[in-house]
Amino acid sequence: MEPMRTNLFLKVVVEHDAKETPEKIASELCRMLERAYIVREAELTHHSPHED
Repeated sequence: MEPMRTNLFLKVVVEHDAKETPEKIASELCRMLERAYIVREAELTHHSPHED
């Protein structure tokens, strides 16, 4: 049986210093996900400020 692939879309809210860019944070999160054996690809597609 061939393994299945599924696209998952996640919303992640992070607190960070102003000097840390969303792109840098997302890059690190993607790197961590890709290290997991089940994740074949991770990428940032969009970011926006969190509305309270």
